[in-house]
Amino acid sequence: MTVQQFDYRDGDTVLQAGVVFPAGDGPAPAVLIAHQWAGRGEAEHRTAERLAALGYVGIAIDMFGKDVKGDPAGDNSHLIGPFLSDRAALLQRMRAGVAFAASLDRVDATKIAAIGYCFGGLCALDLARGGADGVVGVVSLHGMLDGNDLGGHGPIAAKVLVEHGWQDPMAAPDKVLAFAEEMGARHADWQLHAHGRAMHAFTNPHAAAPEKGMAYDADADRRSWASVVGFLGELF
Repeated sequence: MTVQQFDYRDGDTVLQAGVVFPAGDGPAPAVLIAHQWAGRGEAEHRTAERLAALGYVGIAIDMFGKDVKGDPAGDNSHLIGPFLSDRAALLQRMRAGVAFAASLDRVDATKIAAIGYCFGGLCALDLARGGADGVVGVVSLHGMLDGNDLGGHGPIAAKVLVEHGWQDPMAAPDKVLAFAEEMGARHADWQLHAHGRAMHAFTNPHAAAPEKGMAYDADADRRSWASVVGFLGELF
């Protein structure tokens, strides 16, 4: 399958998405893929291809700006920091991705989901917290769980799935509990699957820093993807 590149905008910022269309000609559900802190790359494109093989339009969106990339092996705090301190800007950037998806002729704009990895997991959750037309479900994979007040205290409309590594230092048990309380208070239809031996970045085959709480876990990777596939099947 071919990854096609499309430019889109969030205000004055030019962004670029990698899109993979499924077989056929009719409108299909779309699944946005929000990237980890190094930016959109081959991992997100592979996920888009896997989603297209399931019959969805896979869209690897861009949070940082066209041609803005971090260091996969380095510290990319300077790229995600502005969004962590301005969650309204993060939500706006995610909504720009949703609007782009809805603009595509091959997308059924009433059937949009978002999945995200690490920083992207937070992005997906914030999309559910804030809401967006057509978004019916989100998935966070080893994502940050920290809440915000942008959505107020009203019900969360999108269904929520969290695939969490229990040994992830970026989402310690107290944050998991706070997230559960938040979801309950907002009457969300939510699930959290904890992978007991998994650390942060458990879906990334290149993650190999257990001393920092980051490591690939093949079992958690396989099981979490099966869960994602089932969740999307339920949504669509």
